[in-house]
Amino acid sequence: MDVPVNPFKRALREGRPQIGLWSVLADAVAIELLGASGFDWLLIDMEHAPNELPAVQAQLQALRGSTATPIVRPPWNDMIWMKRVLDLGAQTLLIPYVQTALEAAEAVSYMHYPPAGRRGVAGGTRATQWGRIRDYYKRAEDELCLLVQVESRQGLGNLEAIAATPGVDGIFIGPADLSADMGYLGEPRHPHVLGAIEDAVRRIRQSGKAAGILARGEAPVRHWLKAGCNFVAVGVDAALLVEAADGLAAKFKT
Repeated sequence: MDVPVNPFKRALREGRPQIGLWSVLADAVAIELLGASGFDWLLIDMEHAPNELPAVQAQLQALRGSTATPIVRPPWNDMIWMKRVLDLGAQTLLIPYVQTALEAAEAVSYMHYPPAGRRGVAGGTRATQWGRIRDYYKRAEDELCLLVQVESRQGLGNLEAIAATPGVDGIFIGPADLSADMGYLGEPRHPHVLGAIEDAVRRIRQSGKAAGILARGEAPVRHWLKAGCNFVAVGVDAALLVEAADGLAAKFKT
């Protein structure tokens, strides 16, 4: 068996925009359904969703064979969490709240086996297909993709240094936390926040790295694609369900 190809990583390298969806329902059936919808990637969230490792594994299994690349966001920039998610077979990780080049370099080290990094070595894992993938340890890192999330003023101040960190493939701007850090809690579309994000996207692209964001609504999504974002989440599964359910109920309630 060979190491699975990571189409998301290849698309970023080739400059092809990738359209995705955020998943917080923590359910394998839901994400299997979404995996057939035509998205390029689906984000399995462990930071702000009730996802534990067995649920993440079930969702990765549900997406096997899907055209959507699974991206897992661990709860934190933590060696143990990242090691365990990688062992489940995730190839693309989004690491929250990275504020400095040092923190970015730490995340990179957790993605790589020694001597280049600090990832723990295990044999019979899902990532290795229980030992069936030939030369997994030597070849796996070619298909791993590391995205770091910048969502504070400090992170914006260190943006070029973070982008210059070898091993970082892309930078995702988190509007919610950034707006809070800028003094606009609950106002991710405040003009000052949007201006800061637009400047960040420009700087990321000038640094030669992919830029990403979560946006809701067709106009904002098209705006960020035009602004230069390479990977954009166009919605959240729970929000889609809420909107559809509330709208349907409202049609028949007096």
